[in-house]
Amino acid sequence: MPRMLDVSDDVRAEIGDEEADRLLTGDNAPGAYDCTSCRTPGNTQQERTSTVLFVGQETAVLAFAHATCVPSQVVPVSEEQLRGAVRSITGEDTADPLAEPAPRAAAAVPSGYAAPSGYAAPSGYAEAPQPRAQAQAVRPPAQPQERAQTAQAVLGVTSGVVLVGAEARPALVVEPTAPINRPGSQQVDDFLSLLTEQGFLPVVDLNRPPGPNHGWSVLIAMGQLHAVLMPSANGGAPVAWWQAHRPMPLSEGWRNAVNRSQQVMLYAAPAGTIGTQPREDQLRTALDRAAASGALVGASMPLAGT
Repeated sequence: MPRMLDVSDDVRAEIGDEEADRLLTGDNAPGAYDCTSCRTPGNTQQERTSTVLFVGQETAVLAFAHATCVPSQVVPVSEEQLRGAVRSITGEDTADPLAEPAPRAAAAVPSGYAAPSGYAAPSGYAEAPQPRAQAQAVRPPAQPQERAQTAQAVLGVTSGVVLVGAEARPALVVEPTAPINRPGSQQVDDFLSLLTEQGFLPVVDLNRPPGPNHGWSVLIAMGQLHAVLMPSANGGAPVAWWQAHRPMPLSEGWRNAVNRSQQVMLYAAPAGTIGTQPREDQLRTALDRAAASGALVGASMPLAGT
């Protein structure tokens, strides 16, 4: 039976016309699926569905999403992220993470995923913010000549639903584990000035959402946070500013909130400003303190590809 699938030109170019046509006719696409963005059920026979192709260095995964969540697109991700997702979904988390995958190998197909020829496929208001995830900034908020030092900074990222005005908004809070300085700087911490150079603006009132930072986006796949993307310096595809070592779980409340707004509020503060907060109301209080002291910048950004 034909499927209500959107297959973008980029996805078609990757998987080929024959495979794309097989998907559209229903030969190689599921009926029911879990949206790779919001993780709620969808059905390719009843609602418009986007094909989303995650491409690593050796592996590619074809996933499905509500067309209202994300458009059909090709999303470059690291090979380790893709392999981690495969292990997680197929229940093989105990597999050797250093084992080399077979190039473009096929695997079992669970609901919501498909294995096109030559590709691998993996089989609200929360009461507390999600645990912090730490990773190095893959591309730090600095100029190329400053990269050598700032690339060593470790950024902690906390997800939580924050009340902005009267609306619950999905937020990410970024805080380094130590001060960040640019080479030769006499300042104690250059983190905020580096971010303002990249388009982030000071936050003085959390009752108003921060303004957009064009070209920046948040990559969520399979209901987990994978990366914060920034514009490429050469005008090409976006690159990762922050990338999780392992995909970061997001609460159902957070995913519901981003599903409603299609925007993520990203706040950033210098080391030691926010800290680890056990509840979202305490996270909001810490953000308010940071804003009042002039130690908070922020931006709103869409999900990757939207």
